[in-house]
Parts: sequence; C-alpha cells; structure tokens
Amino acid sequence: PSADDLAEEMEDVDFEDEGAEEPDAEAWESEDDEGVEDGMEAQDDSEVTFSLHSASVFCVSLDPKTNTLAVTGGEDDKAFVWRVSDGELLFECSGHKDSVTCAGFSHDSVFVATGDMSGLIKVWRVDAKEEVWSFEVGDLEWMEWHPQAHVLLAGTADGNTWMWKIPSGDCKTFQGPACPATCGRILPDGKRAVVGYEDGTMRIWDLKQGTSLHVLKGQDGHQDPLTCVASNQDGSLIMTGSVDCHAKLVNSATGKVVCVFKMESVTPKAPISEGEEAESNSVESLGFCNVMPLAAVGYLDGTLAIYDLSTQSLRHKCQHESGIVQLLWEESSAVVYTCSLDGAVRLWDARSGKMISEYRGHSAEILDFAVNKDASIVVTTSGDHQAKVFCVQRPDR
Repeated sequence: PSADDLAEEMEDVDFEDEGAEEPDAEAWESEDDEGVEDGMEAQDDSEVTFSLHSASVFCVSLDPKTNTLAVTGGEDDKAFVWRVSDGELLFECSGHKDSVTCAGFSHDSVFVATGDMSGLIKVWRVDAKEEVWSFEVGDLEWMEWHPQAHVLLAGTADGNTWMWKIPSGDCKTFQGPACPATCGRILPDGKRAVVGYEDGTMRIWDLKQGTSLHVLKGQDGHQDPLTCVASNQDGSLIMTGSVDCHAKLVNSATGKVVCVFKMESVTPKAPISEGEEAESNSVESLGFCNVMPLAAVGYLDGTLAIYDLSTQSLRHKCQHESGIVQLLWEESSAVVYTCSLDGAVRLWDARSGKMISEYRGHSAEILDFAVNKDASIVVTTSGDHQAKVFCVQRPDR
C-alpha cells in the first residue's frame, strides 16, 4: 500500500480511545525522564499525589478517627484538608498570612487546627468545613492536640506554652525561660506535658495547676537546644533529643535522667581548614516502640540508632545516605519508618536492624510524614510542593 492509502486508513482510527485502553501509555513517556532531577529517580511508588500546594509542604497529619482525611500546610501560606483515597480536596483552611508549619486533627477528628509561623492559629469544624476559632500568639514553634479532649497546646518563640479549650477559647499559659519553647508533647495521662527549650532545659508541666513539676537543666539538661521529645505508651518514660547529639531517657514521675545515649563519631573528624564548615550533627527525631523495650533515634548525619532500653545499650545502627528528618514507629510492631533528605521513606525491622522496604516518588527532601493506624499507608510531604500517599502493605502480615 502506498503512503496515501495508509494515511486514509489512519483517518478511521480513533486515537483517543486507544490511549485510554492502554495501561502502558504512561510507561512510554517516562522512560526518557529517568534521573532528570540530579540523581533523583523519576520512580514513583505512590498511589495518590496531592498537588494543590505551590511551594514546599511542611506538615501533614491524618485524622485519628477514620484515617481517611489528611491536612497539609505549606510555605505558600495555605493549608488543605483532603481525602487520602483519591487526593480530593475537602476544603481549604484559608486566611493564613505566613507559612503553615503546624496542622493536626483533634483526637475525635471533629476539629482540625492549622498554625502559621507568625503565630496565627485557626481551628475548623471538619464536618461543617468552617472556622470556629482563631487566636494570635508569638512566633509558633509547635502545636499539639490533647489526646482525650478538645484542648490545644502550642509553644512559642518567647518561651511560653499556651493551652486553650476549643471552641470556647479559655486559655492558660505556662511561662518557660526567656527563649523559644522548641518542642512539646502532652503525656498519655493527659494531665502533664513535657516541653523542651532552646537553652537546653526541659520542663514537665502540670496542665491543671499550671505549675512546673520537674525542671532538667545544667548537667541534667542538654548543652544545646532541644529538637524533639517523646514519651512511651504509658508515659512513664520521656526521651529528649538535642542539637548536642545526645538523647536522654527521663523517668517522668521523678524527673530523673535514667540514662544518656550519646552518638560517638565513627571516624575522627579531620581538622577544619579555613572557610570550611564543620560537619554538623544533631538528633532530629525519636520515638518508643510499643511492643518491645526499644527506642529509635534519628540523626542529621543519616544514622538511625535503635537502643535497647532494658540494657540501655545500642542495638542496631542503620545508615542512610542523607539526614533523617523524622521517624515513626508502627503502632503494634517493632517496625520503624524513616523519611530523609534524599526523598525516600524506609521501613526498618528494629529486631534485626534490616531495611524491609523503601518507597520513592518525591523529587526533593521529605519534610514530614504520617502513618495510619493499621500501618497500611504513609502520607508524605516534600520540598517538591507535593504530598503523596504510599501503600505499604507487607507480605509478612
């Protein structure tokens, strides 16, 4: 057949439909894109991508009751509540004038709170999609909902920790030292909170009385700002992490330091020549395992350290190519999740220290992530302006 005959035959073909039928249509295009972003693979293991943000996405939380909704906040001064199953937008939490760095649902998923860097905090009623309360504090460092009540806690750069009843707005403040309250956590009993400060001190507050029950400072405290705090499931133990690379285990009832986990450098550091930066390291995230006496500490140099609490010793060291941003334990197993500056989520078996699996899809660092209750999905946010949903069902379940 001549070229003209072929051309006529082609006219009868409906290309539109063919493309839709072919599941491989996508695969054709992406092959040349591999590795376009300096070494970041174009591999995408995610199921859903949420891309309404127009700048880095700083934070994500899942609604605790159903695990079907996510809230994300970003550098574009926006926060969105969306459906995890398909990325469908439920509503925008509008009105912020600065980067939204904190966002989370109340324990029963009735409310969602969003907070921006300048200290404007807003609370929305999820079913009505409407704002029910807002308040302005100093520059915001962290924010957390109470585990059993409609009570919101937030720490600010002036050293204060604020507590509000929502939506009435009844308020109490806990005055720390005159430096930022860098991290905080309400203990599982709901009656106390632990707050870490930039001067290396840590306080355990009685939320009802508004008094400080224990203060760790000087030798008991840290030498540098606190970066993160966590408690075990019954709240008897607290762990604090700091820029000084130490993680301290504290008895919450007595306020006494039980032990200190120090990360010693493996290689002696070469002397720093003029104009070179010293390699910095710090504790970025930590958490307790619910089913074994283990704790995990994630460091900026990419080390994930698994500590055995019963022997107070290092059990495993899992090395990442780049810094760990955050870690989370699975609720009912000895599996710990990490996300790092290389844009990947990894699952580690804390018993063996071996990596179970790795998920990629972001073209920039992951800044925050959340795991649902049954550990079947992970939602990540990244500097690439996207949030992604990964299915992590594992064959060993």
